[in-house]
Amino acid sequence: MNRVRTRDDFRRLVGAVARQRNFWIRIGGNWMERELRHSVATIGVAPLIEPERPVESSLRSSLGLVDAALPKVYVQPSAGYLFVKRALDVVVAMAALLLLVPIFALVAIAIKLTSRGPVFYCSERVGKHGRPFKFLKFRTMYLGSDRLLVKLQDQNEHSSGPIFKMKDDPRITPVGRFLRKYSIDELPQFWHVLTGDMTLVGPRPHLQSEVEHYDERAKLRLMVQPGLTCYWQVMGRSDLSYDEWIDLDLKYIQNMGLGTDLMLLAQTPAALLKARGAY
Repeated sequence: MNRVRTRDDFRRLVGAVARQRNFWIRIGGNWMERELRHSVATIGVAPLIEPERPVESSLRSSLGLVDAALPKVYVQPSAGYLFVKRALDVVVAMAALLLLVPIFALVAIAIKLTSRGPVFYCSERVGKHGRPFKFLKFRTMYLGSDRLLVKLQDQNEHSSGPIFKMKDDPRITPVGRFLRKYSIDELPQFWHVLTGDMTLVGPRPHLQSEVEHYDERAKLRLMVQPGLTCYWQVMGRSDLSYDEWIDLDLKYIQNMGLGTDLMLLAQTPAALLKARGAY
């Protein structure tokens, strides 16, 4: 396999950045690093130097070049795409919040009549570039459930990662189980889409305690805005392993675009009705 030895080789690599969303290369000399930093300033990519676990890329086979862990190069989406994405977020979120008012009222009544506590559950989640934000959802658990989590850790069905998932979680109320099955508890997050903390399509936001256990590969999720839906939601949700979840999020980051967003938005309603992996 050929290595990047000359500036011509390197220019081929940089030219491919414009066609590839996300890949990793190994810097073999100071001139490469200088030219990389100069080139990314002209074609709109952002270098992220994080010397840890390498990630495979289809670029290796397409160029015949050696790619590895340093530096990570992430091509930022075009300004046009980001403008359209934000406009879509605002329009859809405003419409959803208005149309869902009757459902919000019914859910609030059901929660208040069946268990003690507030209608909404508020926690802190981690957004783009690690920025925390307050995260709302309809309350689906009994009061004091957070304190019981430690006792249930040995029953975590996602033991391969930092995310806690349990099918028959005793902390969930009967109404909460129904809300979770069809992701109705997530509907208040249209507010976060409207305010810009989230977007319609993007990796789901995690708790700070979960993010603290990310490896270098999982940290790549933080390069983009968290969203309401993504590949994970339409391909099995909690039935998927933690590693599969991260793989799907990285797939989205690599293939971000209006076509991908519209495809995932179109597939989400059917996935929610099937309720596969919803618990």
